[in-house]
Amino acid sequence: MEIYRQLNRWIWGFSIGSESWNGRLAMIAFVIIFAIEFFFLCL
Repeated sequence: MEIYRQLNRWIWGFSIGSESWNGRLAMIAFVIIFAIEFFFLCL
């Protein structure tokens, strides 16, 4: 459980937690933009 707390701790700069959040947000943004583009191209 201690490793989990260290991975999700908010640390400024390059860290494992920030890299994970950056990847998650990038994937979410990609899916949202893809869905918007797909929706408007199919109209």
